[in-house]
Amino acid sequence: MYQFDIQAGSKAELYRELHAALDALTADEPDGIANMANAAALIWQYLPDLNWAGFYRNVADELVLGPFQGKAACIRIPFGKGVCGTAAATRTPQVVADVHAFPGHIACDAASRSELVVPIVHDDRLLGVLDLDSPQADRFDGEDEAGCVALMTLLAPRLV
Repeated sequence: MYQFDIQAGSKAELYRELHAALDALTADEPDGIANMANAAALIWQYLPDLNWAGFYRNVADELVLGPFQGKAACIRIPFGKGVCGTAAATRTPQVVADVHAFPGHIACDAASRSELVVPIVHDDRLLGVLDLDSPQADRFDGEDEAGCVALMTLLAPRLV
């Protein structure tokens, strides 16, 4: 059983503690799906103001739902469609303050107002994306983007 005491005072400290916890959870586990499941649970538990946290996997150049926490979600997302598909197609993180203003947004949960999507790349191969949704507009900022990029950089080689 894992138990983490993450009580960070600042956002930077929170991401450092999440990074250490994710490292501990995934360091010796060779199964990528198990590592995604634990990462989604950890992020869901410790990042405030989320209504969805999880993964979409790259399966034959299409995003397919992976482990997550939250309401049932869209199962397949084409590259280039919505926030997740845009992140996959461009391989760049997407920080969206208002998802209703994002062209082609795919609404899996009508309560979502903002979104952060981080591509997961290993050896120049797109493995999938981390997708975080919030019911608050403008929930995510540059610190969240940098923190989640660091988390996915750690996790990427542990998914293959």
